[in-house]
Amino acid sequence: EIGHAERRRHFGEDNTMIARKVRAADDAGITPLLCVGEETRDERSATGAGRAAAFVHQQIAEAVGGDWSLASRLVVAYEPVWAIGAAEHAGARYVAAVVGSLRRLLAAHSHEAGSALGELPVIYGGSAKPGLLPALDGVSGLFLGRFAHDAENFGKVLDEALSMTALPEALQRT
Repeated sequence: EIGHAERRRHFGEDNTMIARKVRAADDAGITPLLCVGEETRDERSATGAGRAAAFVHQQIAEAVGGDWSLASRLVVAYEPVWAIGAAEHAGARYVAAVVGSLRRLLAAHSHEAGSALGELPVIYGGSAKPGLLPALDGVSGLFLGRFAHDAENFGKVLDEALSMTALPEALQRT
């Protein structure tokens, strides 16, 4: 993971360093997982999701140095900084609105990227736990932090993910 809020805060990693790490990972043939997210909670405002998406879009633009072809090789972990380690995650409607707006902003660069940036994998992190994944529209999965250390709840999240896939029934756990 590159650009996690805790690394920014504790180690002083800035946008320049994050851009170098994204480029280095890509040059090494490693898919960069770029962590992005707004600092301030603004879920209740009618324009909050749009502002968050614009902020996250700018973080992505800076991380790839405007190279939208490089952006097409990212996995984006949307993790509002205010939700990291919080008792509650961001509301599902808010996350869907942010991710939907972000996908539209990214899609505007598809011609430059040579691929459909609006379809870029965007996973959600920020106090993610069982019951959240099925409620989230428009995300590609979850980005689990410390929560993944709890084997029982991690198993529940995996079961939810499996139930949402088109795997043959014989491969799904019962």
